[in-house]
Amino acid sequence: MIEPDERGEGPLRRADRNMLELLQELRVAQTGVQILFAFLLSLSFTERFGRIDEVQRWTYVVTLLLSVLTAGLLVGPAAAHRVTFGHGVKQATVALGQRLFLAGLVTLALTLTGAVLLVLDVAVGRGFAVPAAAAVGLVLVGLWFVLPVPVRRNGVSPPR
Repeated sequence: MIEPDERGEGPLRRADRNMLELLQELRVAQTGVQILFAFLLSLSFTERFGRIDEVQRWTYVVTLLLSVLTAGLLVGPAAAHRVTFGHGVKQATVALGQRLFLAGLVTLALTLTGAVLLVLDVAVGRGFAVPAAAAVGLVLVGLWFVLPVPVRRNGVSPPR
């Protein structure tokens, strides 16, 4: 017999809960990605888009492609769940979903950084855009990947 954990749930019930939590978290991220993707798509149809320079054009292309990759990675856990549904592999599906979500967060940070770089480069110039975009990237990495490390390691809240 499988012993329940400290929550009183067995492995299958834990996998079900973890999948529900993962899918709820994905809903939050996916909405922002969809809005960002729509914004990037609409840019290419504006009058001003024809006047951007080569660096801005490639920043746009890379950022647009990153947004598609991000959307794919963040939809991946739900798709994997649907494809594996009923095959008795819920724990493996949750683990795969976790990896896809983390990869999606990495590409989301890159996409947001690229979007900031593009917009600021066009709006105020590259001299401000590059350091501002780098700062945005660092803040996102800090908030999403560095700040949780002490909690993960020690179960302790980061210092205030």
